[in-house]
Amino acid sequence: MNSIILVAGARLQVVLLLVFSAYMMLRGHNAPGGGFIGGLIAATGFVVYAIACGTSDARKALRFDPANIAGVGLGIALLAGVIAVFWGDALFTGQWLFIGATEDSKGIPLSTVLVFDIGVYLVVLGAILSITFALEEAV
Repeated sequence: MNSIILVAGARLQVVLLLVFSAYMMLRGHNAPGGGFIGGLIAATGFVVYAIACGTSDARKALRFDPANIAGVGLGIALLAGVIAVFWGDALFTGQWLFIGATEDSKGIPLSTVLVFDIGVYLVVLGAILSITFALEEAV
């Protein structure tokens, strides 16, 4: 498609959707949202970009093969689940690490739940884009 307005709008929309998807992913374990919804929103941004600019430009903007993104995300999600076994808990039990904890403050909490959400985010993003790019290239 050769619409200058569509291309310019798609570029802006990709940025906005990626920021919103990161927000949805990070708030997911405390409120509605999470890795799945965040991944869908991010994939939507790249699909709009692929419609406006073409699949080859969308692949260049993504910089990584979508199948590799899904594979790395699956590994991250699995790692988040296996970490609990090293502390004697059941598989996929949430573990917490408090960085900078002192007697006065708890510090910055990091959890395996967030790591799992990041993995799910990448799996959904990679899977949706793999399917979408394959269908668009076939047409």
